[in-house]
Amino acid sequence: MDDLTPSLDEWSRLYQAAIKVKEVAPWEWMTETEVFGVQNPETDEIGFVSVMGMLGEHYSLAVYLGAEGLYGLWRFEDAASSGDIEDGAPEDILQIPHLQASFENRNELTNKDRDIIKQLGLKFRGRQAWPLFRSYRPGFYPWYLEAHEVRFLAYALEQVVDVAMRCQANPEILTPGDDQTYLVRVSQGEDDAWEDRIVTVPPLGPASVTVMMDVDALEMLKRMPPRQVRLEIDLFMFPGQIGERGERPYYAYMLLVVESTSGVVLGTELLRPDPTMEAMYGMIPVTLVHLFARMGIVPGEIRVRSKILFQLLELLRGEIGFRIHPTPTLPSLDYAKDFLMQRFY
Repeated sequence: MDDLTPSLDEWSRLYQAAIKVKEVAPWEWMTETEVFGVQNPETDEIGFVSVMGMLGEHYSLAVYLGAEGLYGLWRFEDAASSGDIEDGAPEDILQIPHLQASFENRNELTNKDRDIIKQLGLKFRGRQAWPLFRSYRPGFYPWYLEAHEVRFLAYALEQVVDVAMRCQANPEILTPGDDQTYLVRVSQGEDDAWEDRIVTVPPLGPASVTVMMDVDALEMLKRMPPRQVRLEIDLFMFPGQIGERGERPYYAYMLLVVESTSGVVLGTELLRPDPTMEAMYGMIPVTLVHLFARMGIVPGEIRVRSKILFQLLELLRGEIGFRIHPTPTLPSLDYAKDFLMQRFY
């Protein structure tokens, strides 16, 4: 057994923790924004637990990993409540690093999931009774847990029971201070003893993106005058998982370029979030420079709605002189995108 493959003992502890959580049913009085932390005894990383299911439609618990996961959750919640994205848009939640335990119908488990349950000698019956565990990493398909994730999720679910029971009696324990202050459960390392700590978690700064560039192609574009061509450009997750058998599948991201007036698709590029999303973002400027060079044009104006695209294109704007216009609507591009998606399905 390798270091990534959980042992049966590790699986057993996780399933027993999940069974206890289902019995306690914390979603009956806790909402998904009543978040608390659990510090991983093995790494000191803090996972932030959100309990979902108050509406009775789907019971699950997520452990958002570190400040990246925590503030990813709050950005998602803010965007959903403001209408900037559809509530629960998968392409947004999939980019937040977290572990998830949910309770599903039997047919939603894979053979691998059911085989583990069989080896443990466990039995579940009924709707939303079967524990399901998945790992979420930005750019990658939700996947089976590795050994260290099984152990951490077990720790977190065990602490859910403790915190939820106290929260039922006194909900104020989960509002210890300002928006950056959280109750965090910390292991004392002896006899499974844990204690409460109040921890301040500041937001992370902007992610570091190393931008790649083809200097020769860029110099060629700099010598060309902009033309009266208006482009719409967007980056979005392409449906379907990609990857070799046995590897964790990933989602490709499509960079789509459309001429605004005619609706003609001028370019499509599939980008891989490997090794990180930031590495993929760093390839976007050089990808667009190559596209413009092949077309032999420098556009007069580019319209985007993505903040990351706006920031990356700002780097090019200073070099080759087009205008850039942020907008929530890209009608020509959305028409082309819908057509592409229909062909895919």
